[in-house]
Parts: sequence; structure tokens; C-alpha cells
Amino acid sequence: MNGKLIDGRQIGKDIREEIKERVNKLKEKGCTPGLAVIIVGDDSASHTYVKNKQKSSAEVGMKSEIIKLPATVSEEELLKEINALNHDDSIHGILVQLPLPDHIDENRIILAIDRSKDVDGFHPENVGRMMIGQRTFLSCTPYGIIKLLERTNTPIEGQHAVIIGRSNIVGKPMGQLLLQRNATVTYCHSRTKDLKEHTKRADILIVAIGAAKFVDASYVKEGAVVIDVGMNRDENGKLCGDVDFDSVKEVSSAITPVPGGVGPMTITMLLKNTLLSAEETCANQT
Repeated sequence: MNGKLIDGRQIGKDIREEIKERVNKLKEKGCTPGLAVIIVGDDSASHTYVKNKQKSSAEVGMKSEIIKLPATVSEEELLKEINALNHDDSIHGILVQLPLPDHIDENRIILAIDRSKDVDGFHPENVGRMMIGQRTFLSCTPYGIIKLLERTNTPIEGQHAVIIGRSNIVGKPMGQLLLQRNATVTYCHSRTKDLKEHTKRADILIVAIGAAKFVDASYVKEGAVVIDVGMNRDENGKLCGDVDFDSVKEVSSAITPVPGGVGPMTITMLLKNTLLSAEETCANQT
């Protein structure tokens, strides 16, 4: 068996075309969706992400505003910037690029973003709404993975999904979104005993642990769908995921590559959330 490639670049492109059409309809009504991204400090990976977000926003016709702040910025100054964006009617989505410098309380920053503009889906109220299945902004990476599964006609209902990783950004919300679609969900993490016993039962295996090529073919049931959320560098400095792609593609029925799998979907769903925010705001104004 040789796993079918799940092409996140193409699927993301298709969804962004749909977003662009809806953005154009909003613009005809005099409403341009606006996304503001705040970046603190000089982390090169963060600056690359932000540049990609800005480029993608422009491609779909959205307004994007990048606010660059020095690593020495105080928490109070950052909160003032967020408050100004909360009250800016031309901004429908606010994102603060993580990680933040150690002297800034990440939780306080997330709480400061207006829930109706929290297009990252990190605000506790939005997380709570997601947990009980209410309409809200969904965390972009798990939301993107759901779209990858749906667009490749991968069955979710009744399937056993195993997630390695329990972060607030990926692992935890991922499990809830799968549960809402009637999968049976197992969470695994660094304290899980006999990890392979769990992963070998997975129809859908989602790996989000931040360890290069950690999962090889010995972890995977034949015919499983494998989603690799990792973004690492291998011993040669080449981008790779948490999954040993070459060995796992031989046993999986479908697999995401790194790069070009989950990554493009994360930015796409950020744009989708911003669009949804703008559509709701503009509807309330008419």
C-alpha cells in the first residue's frame, strides 16, 4: 500500500477561491473584511508566518494590518494596541502572533481580544462554545484538518481517531471537533503508556508533538489516514514533520506531507474565520 497524498496546498487554494468570492460580495455592499496581526519581537519563524498571512489576505481581497512591536514592549502597551483594534470597526479579526516574550502573560493577552474578533479561536469563551457545539470561531489548525478530511471524502463518523498531543491550540480542540462528527477519540501524550498499542488501533492518526520523524510505520495500522501537524528540521536542516513520511506512506491509505499538508490549511481557516466575522458584522450593520 502506498498512501495517497493529501494535498493541503491545493485544498487550501480551492477554499481560498471560495473565500475570495464571498469577500467580493461583501465589498459590493461596502464592507471589506479586515485582519490585524500583532507581532512582538524578532522571531524569524513568526515573521515568516505573518508575511504569509499578509500575502494570503491580499490574495482573497482582504485588508490586512501588521503591527510590529519590539520585544521590550510592556504588557500594558500591548493591551492598549489590542483595545484600539477591538474598537476599530474596519478590523474584523485580531491575531497576536505567538510565542510572546516571557515578561508578557499570554493568557491575559488572549482574554483581552474581543471574543467576536478572536479569529484564532483561542479565547476561553470561544473554546467553551466549541466544546458544546455552539457556533463560534474554531481554532484554525484543527478546523483546517477537518476540512482536509472532508474534502478528501475521508469517513469520520464511527472511525477511531487517535491524537498524539494535547495542546490547547491543536490536540484538545482537534479531539472535540472529531467527537462532534461522531468519531471515537483517544488522546495520547508524553505520559501515555504503551503508545503504539493506541496508535495501531487508529483509523485516523493525528500527530502534533513537535518531534521530528517520531512516528514511523511501526506506530501505524495498515490503511490508516495519517495527519502530520509537526513542523521541524531534520538532521540535514530540511523541513520535516512529526511523522517519518517515507516509511509511513507505505502503510497508510492517505497521508499529509510536510510542508504542503496542514500548514496551508491553518492560514486558510484564519481567513475563513475573518470572513465569517466580517459577514456577521456587516449583516448587523444593514
